[in-house]
Amino acid sequence: MAITVRPVSAGSTLAGNRLPRSAPWIVLVASLAAAFALFGLLALASGNGFSVVGAVLVGALAYLAVVTILSAAVEGRRQAVDRFVTGLVTGAFLLAMVPLVSVAITVIGNGVARFDGEFFNSSMRNITGEGGGALHAMVGTLLITLAATVISVPLGLMTSIYLVEYGRGRLARIITFLVDVMTGIPSIVAGLFAYALFALFLGPGVRMGIVGAVSLSVLMIPVVVRSSEEMLRLVPNELREASYALGVPKWRTILKIVLPTSIAGITTGIMLSIARVIGETAPLLITAGFTASMNYNLFQDRMQSLPVYVYTQFANQGNPAFAFLERAWAAALLLILIVMALNLFARLIARWFAPKTGR
Repeated sequence: MAITVRPVSAGSTLAGNRLPRSAPWIVLVASLAAAFALFGLLALASGNGFSVVGAVLVGALAYLAVVTILSAAVEGRRQAVDRFVTGLVTGAFLLAMVPLVSVAITVIGNGVARFDGEFFNSSMRNITGEGGGALHAMVGTLLITLAATVISVPLGLMTSIYLVEYGRGRLARIITFLVDVMTGIPSIVAGLFAYALFALFLGPGVRMGIVGAVSLSVLMIPVVVRSSEEMLRLVPNELREASYALGVPKWRTILKIVLPTSIAGITTGIMLSIARVIGETAPLLITAGFTASMNYNLFQDRMQSLPVYVYTQFANQGNPAFAFLERAWAAALLLILIVMALNLFARLIARWFAPKTGR
């Protein structure tokens, strides 16, 4: 059977003709330049302001059209579709980054002015105007979040162990369904539940830090359960079977084999669940309330938190108003930094506790 070999033409590769690597960038620069020139002419003709956003959008659409047509003519239909989809994905990524970067720049620009010693070392007790700080809110956030973590982690981890290692049949399916439903519960509902629960025993109007911790734990538990469950399911069954073959009981296999193998992912899920609830405002506003004084006791009186501090500073502006806004922006910046630190810490923990493999 004869095999016909087609010669490769000059300037092409075995994969077919390809555009130069600089061609997409040249098309992008030309499209944006044309769009900015068009919008500049329209602004001069109409007397209206120049729209940078409109020029960028039109330039991006022109780039997609031109690069797709050019790629189809030179490289073929498959490469043209690939470049078109790549452009769409890249554009979606850049569009998603715009509000994130804008929020970061806005919060940093407005909040860094009050990032001083007084803000971190004083509370709002007897402060009606300028000055004051958020020390009482930082302490309250730390205590409430720590209590919520102590409540949520054991319950969530043991629930996930039951679902993976022991749960079978209808009960496991019901628990899984309820956990999925709890994942979508609005935070205000969790706050109302915790308030109603404590109001049954302590009477209406109860405001304490522990009530806020319970409301946050309602939001944390499903996140811990789902993340821990997925990590436990990733542990190979061969490890469990090898342990059983050596006569190790199931509880000890879970404690010594399954949990250490999945500890990196479990810890990461726990840190992310903390980052998810540390910025909640509505449940803490209902359950813990707000105060201008220090409170170190979770089981007595109202307790301030950083999210509620931001809300109260913005909602109850006094004289001068800029002082209240500066404190609100500074607390918002501190919250963002805390969440960022938690996410970075979760990545470090995942790297430290990841199972070590050798050759």
